[in-house]
Amino acid sequence: MVSNLQNRWAVAGATLVLWALVAGSAVYWGLKFTARSGAVAAAPVAIHTGAPADPVAVARLLGATPVAAAQAPSVASRFALVGVVASSTRQGAALIAVDGKPAKPFRIGAALDDRLILQSVESRRAVLAESPRGPAVVTLELPLPKKP
Repeated sequence: MVSNLQNRWAVAGATLVLWALVAGSAVYWGLKFTARSGAVAAAPVAIHTGAPADPVAVARLLGATPVAAAQAPSVASRFALVGVVASSTRQGAALIAVDGKPAKPFRIGAALDDRLILQSVESRRAVLAESPRGPAVVTLELPLPKKP
């Protein structure tokens, strides 16, 4: 008898799930067919944005005095020499930080930016130029080691 009772509940549960699926399907398709085919388009809304504010004029209205524009940093201040590997055969590399970013190694002839290349390296110095044979634009030197 016990197995018969369990079997009866399993059949009743399966029947309930089946009829729930049938009812859900009927509701879905009923809504699908009764919905209007032509959706009503919303009328376009005109958005008016004001003219952008001039920051200089606003500052002047609030009492600020004009300040001279800051000068662009010099070319030499963009680069910091961190280390040098030089040899007597005019080969070598330099560890250079560009624009305050972490230092990267550059071989002789490598471009540091769109304008300058590493022209040569010496024991404590790196020379940057616009071309391999051109005049030096910037000469970077390693700081002297600190004495204890």
